Amino acid sequence: MAKIHGGEMIARVLQQEGIREVFTLHGGHIDPILEACDRLGFRIIDVRHEQAAAHMADGWARTTGRLAVCLVTAGPGITDAVTGIANAYMDCVPMLVLAGRSPLRDEDTLPLQAFPQLEMVRPFTKWARCVYHRERIAEYTAMAIRQATTGRPGPVYLEVPVDVLFARAEEEEVIWPQQARPQNPPAPRTEAVEAILQLLQEAERPVIMAGGGVWFSGGAELLRELAEVTQVPVFMNAKARGAVPEDTLLGYGNFAIFSSSQVQEEMGPADAVLILGARLGLFTGGRQASVIPPQARVAQVDIAGEEIGRLRDIQIGVVADCREALRLLVAEARKRRWPSRTRWLEALHRARQARREAFREALEKDAIPIHPFRLAYEVAQHLGPDDVIVADGGEAAAWMADAAVMRRPGRFLSHGYLGCLGVGLPFAMAAKLAHPQSRVFLVTGDGSVGLNFAEFESAVRHGLPFVCVIFNDGAWGMSRHGQQIMFRGRTIATELGLVHYERAAAGFGAHPELVQRPQEIGPALERALATGQVACINVLIDREVIAPVTLAMMGMAAPPKAEAPQEGKTTLPYYGQREL
Repeated sequence: MAKIHGGEMIARVLQQEGIREVFTLHGGHIDPILEACDRLGFRIIDVRHEQAAAHMADGWARTTGRLAVCLVTAGPGITDAVTGIANAYMDCVPMLVLAGRSPLRDEDTLPLQAFPQLEMVRPFTKWARCVYHRERIAEYTAMAIRQATTGRPGPVYLEVPVDVLFARAEEEEVIWPQQARPQNPPAPRTEAVEAILQLLQEAERPVIMAGGGVWFSGGAELLRELAEVTQVPVFMNAKARGAVPEDTLLGYGNFAIFSSSQVQEEMGPADAVLILGARLGLFTGGRQASVIPPQARVAQVDIAGEEIGRLRDIQIGVVADCREALRLLVAEARKRRWPSRTRWLEALHRARQARREAFREALEKDAIPIHPFRLAYEVAQHLGPDDVIVADGGEAAAWMADAAVMRRPGRFLSHGYLGCLGVGLPFAMAAKLAHPQSRVFLVTGDGSVGLNFAEFESAVRHGLPFVCVIFNDGAWGMSRHGQQIMFRGRTIATELGLVHYERAAAGFGAHPELVQRPQEIGPALERALATGQVACINVLIDREVIAPVTLAMMGMAAPPKAEAPQEGKTTLPYYGQREL
């Protein structure tokens, strides 16, 4: 039989697992893998910086729910990719990072690009290994895939020294795995399913909180069915948004709505909560301000048992795959009679509408500079059911998250627990690659867009068109506003000034637009979409409007009262004026 090199072994295992795309930046240490992937017909997306390659893989997994592959060279290739890997790790996103390594034969001789890569990535990967024997490369590749996709998903790391990767072996020497992943994920016991349904059925104000565990397990459609059968509203984080359409009374893209003061005053707090594949942490309010009422009875389903009971006691804790749990919950729920929840659902809907109406004045007036919510709203009005929105930046992402109404899962990509800016351009490229028939809108701040700005060229070169809308306030807006609040109006190292990003993007081949008036937003979006090209719309927004999320993070979440500024005091516009 013919001899094959390590790159072919890796590519064959990836192909067997249905993987047809790799995200990379070239380096000599990984040439055998690139050669084999190219020969086998993979789509190879090469970018301008390894951070973008890792972010693209992360974005691909988030928008498809499937494993993604990032391929980087040794030394600076892997150090450049660190941020993207850490971002996936913090959000439990399945990703395989394949890395080159200096030759084994040159160990301790100070060869090029040799440093302890494995030790560096171990703290922020689910699993990390080096392959020392050529005949085990395929075996370890399958092992990595299994680690990334079973149990709690996450990024895994596999490096192959260049001399091991280039070495050839007879095919019969190679350990070829027949199946990389188990086919039967863990399901809950019958009594656990009955207990959860009884909890929801007896409650007057039940809610479901859904997270990435629903999406990555493939349970989005089952979640929608459960909501429709039980008439229990579903609140979703960024990874799960759209699993239950948000233009209905059952789907909500924000955990906090059901704990709002408006809902509590009208109906009282939620009395039963089912948490599906979502971790309790910052995005559920943390320890001090949890969105889950302390008196509520709580059931939690998670593939990782150690997540059950984080931050609070759980009455029904179930270690199971979310899809398997939902499959059984739906089947048993159909056998029961469920009470009417009209008053509860309508109260939640009114709270959602009130949140959206908070900036109605900004929508009705054509003030210059443009109110940031007006810009987010205009973008949201152009969204169709199959379109993808990528929300990057600090306040820009928050404005867009509030304005968007998502109708399908995997169509809203944004930040997670790392709070990583700069994901926007790579995420948008990955979304367009995954959904070529869908329109992709990237909303980003003028600070965050600069972190991977050269990827405009990558998008143009690979034919991955999207519309980038920049919220340009000439600053790191959230940071600037935070400093103004803390330091009585002072700012330090947060000013950027006016930059014509649209001109810079045009240099990479993108369609440019500059928008300074609210009336220009819609026409600019239409022109950009009509080109069918990568487009950059640079919008000058009011830099003094503070997003509610910034005030919340500063411990100032309550809407301030409008007061006339006193001499010697600085004020910032929000709903009204806040004294600093």
